[in-house]
Amino acid sequence: MTSADIRTRYDKLKETINYYRTQYHVYDREEIPESARDSLMHELAELERQHPELIAPDSPTQRVAGVPLPQFKKVKHAVAQWSFNDVFSPEEVRDFDARTKRFLKEHGIHGQTIDYVCELKIDGLKIVFTYEKGVLTTAATRGDGVIGEDVTHNVRTIEAVPLSLSRPIDITVEGEVWMSTKNLDVLNAQQKKLGKPLYANPRNVAAGSIRQLDPKIAAARKLDVFIYDVAQTSEQFPKTQWEELEYLRELGFKVNHNAELAHGVEDVIAFWEKWKKRGRHQEYWIDGIVLKVNEKKFEDVLGYTGKAPRFAVAFKFPAEQVTTLVEDIVFQVGRTGVITPVAHLRPVSVAGTTVSRATLHNEDEIKRLDVRIGDTVILQKAGDVIPDIVQVLTDLRTGREKKFVWPTRIAECGGDGRVERIPGQAAWRCVDVDSFAVLRRKFHLFVGRSALDIVGCGKKTIDQLLEVGLIQNFDDLFTLTRGDVEGLPGFAEVSAQKLIDAIQKARVAQLPRLITGLSIPHVGEETATLLAQHFKTIGDVESATEEELNDIGGIGNIVSAAIVAWFRNKDNRALVKRLQAVLAIKNDAYRARDSSSRALPLAGQTFVLTGTLLSLSREEAKEKLRVLGADVSSSVSKKTTAVIAGENPGSKFTDAQKLGVAILSEQAFLALTNK
Repeated sequence: MTSADIRTRYDKLKETINYYRTQYHVYDREEIPESARDSLMHELAELERQHPELIAPDSPTQRVAGVPLPQFKKVKHAVAQWSFNDVFSPEEVRDFDARTKRFLKEHGIHGQTIDYVCELKIDGLKIVFTYEKGVLTTAATRGDGVIGEDVTHNVRTIEAVPLSLSRPIDITVEGEVWMSTKNLDVLNAQQKKLGKPLYANPRNVAAGSIRQLDPKIAAARKLDVFIYDVAQTSEQFPKTQWEELEYLRELGFKVNHNAELAHGVEDVIAFWEKWKKRGRHQEYWIDGIVLKVNEKKFEDVLGYTGKAPRFAVAFKFPAEQVTTLVEDIVFQVGRTGVITPVAHLRPVSVAGTTVSRATLHNEDEIKRLDVRIGDTVILQKAGDVIPDIVQVLTDLRTGREKKFVWPTRIAECGGDGRVERIPGQAAWRCVDVDSFAVLRRKFHLFVGRSALDIVGCGKKTIDQLLEVGLIQNFDDLFTLTRGDVEGLPGFAEVSAQKLIDAIQKARVAQLPRLITGLSIPHVGEETATLLAQHFKTIGDVESATEEELNDIGGIGNIVSAAIVAWFRNKDNRALVKRLQAVLAIKNDAYRARDSSSRALPLAGQTFVLTGTLLSLSREEAKEKLRVLGADVSSSVSKKTTAVIAGENPGSKFTDAQKLGVAILSEQAFLALTNK
């Protein structure tokens, strides 16, 4: 970028971050996720590191955000309240450790290893508590770090907050007020009954409850608290951070028991790795850890910058939502000829992995988001889900972004490249559904892990076989000989024979895998499994009517119509007949409709999974359900028994709410299946 571009980007980032931080800290409005704000802040800090001449006094990196609301009494903090700098990776926390050692060395303190206290970073609202002669006198929000809001009347309603201490001392402590996920569920159930909007997360509820003028509202929310720091005390100050936590417990404060004393930065990273895997699988939400130098005498030497302490830092978990730039929008042609727009992104780390692509789904989604080439966007990746653009930050537009126009021709569609919108749908497809691009993707699926799983027959090999005309239909694979393959680039006698052996091994195929590999529209692994459970042979599936298919839980009208239409096609029926001649098709999934099947506890029930499960994989969850006689579907309908919702549930969660389908938490699902 030119100097002018850098200055424009810096000013836009600064202005946008200040706006979002004000909405979040002052008015408790989370217009974009915290992880997305962190991502913008990280980019701003990196620009300032590379171009220190840009740093402005009003930069969000130079001050603590937030000012008190006018309707509350103002409280001046006896001790200034700081916020922590953030780091996001083991490399950055090692850099922090190295800087700390260098600073101490410059002040005559030498040593190879620094001890740190690691604490969980609770996702709640920071409160400063003041006690005089052991009695709570004031509880205030952090505010701008100097002036906060007096919320004592609400904090007194929290049972975990001691109104008097174990001895009559003067002390100021800091802590985090939070709401449990269980109480959030109870509150949302009440909201649903009243027809009111549901709360997105417990942090916002905790903040909103503390800022109510009526203490009865806060009392009804059943908030909780953890105390983690002493700002000042009339007694002798503890010599270490670890002793400080014990000191707080001794006085009667609730302290999180998951803190650990780490001997060096590698122990810190191990603690972070452990809790990163556990994520939010607690009664409270956590978004990282906080590490503090243990020795108070070292903390005194390290001191503070203009914004944050040098002796502590927040080590954030990998964000599931971050910001990045859209560099281009390209097309991907699927196995059925359906065209998917894909955003090429500036590479960014999200949920622990670096991504540079995100699906835009269809033309309507591009219009809804109004995403343009050059836009700054919020990118989401939950668990193993494909990255998804969830929001465009239009405030960061410079006027040089390119509006996207859907084309009438796409080269990958073959022939003249014409495309058409599918009637009644948001999707577009190639007019020539037999184009090379579509055929190639069908073969990729057919030989892939979810279908026949032919080892050594990857995408590159399939493309070679298609390009030289050795295969045109799926059954052609099983007519290949070693001599056919040997002349291809990369294939000698031994490697050619290995490929032929792998293809011959795949002649014994399970019915659900074969159905998956046929590229029937709307039929994936889950639907293929349902079909194999209810129909003994591929011939039975071929002759099934829409009514029979609709009677299967998890298969709706659209899917059943697509299956019947596919088998009506004479070319498809001929293909199935040829495959039956070259394959031994088994069906271990078939479940006879006898008394033993009907006796299974979940027989006749259909479940849908959404979000990330923390205690087991999605495949393990499906197996639990199927063993108990249940069907597993990929879509929600009125026939669905329940939706099992893990972390970060998707559109299926919303569909269940609209249809009035029961929603089970992971804990409820485990209780059901274990029982």
